[in-house]
Amino acid sequence: MSDHRLKRHAALVDRMASARGIDLEEAAMRAHLQPGELADMVLRCAGCSNADGCEKWLADQVGAVSETPVYCRNSEQFGELAVRSG
Repeated sequence: MSDHRLKRHAALVDRMASARGIDLEEAAMRAHLQPGELADMVLRCAGCSNADGCEKWLADQVGAVSETPVYCRNSEQFGELAVRSG
């Protein structure tokens, strides 16, 4: 997998977390995000075939959202992080 692809999906994971009101750095510091979980989330995201749709969805959001798009491969993880970080 190319560096460009991984960077794109790492940015999408970060933007989706922000859209859900989750600060990934804070979650990691508070041990709400276990070692390796973020890398797993990026790899799941990289396996998605709808990155363009995700970028458009993220661009259309204003403020925090309570759900990710139905096709998000990390929907469950974002939900758990939102509860843990809540």
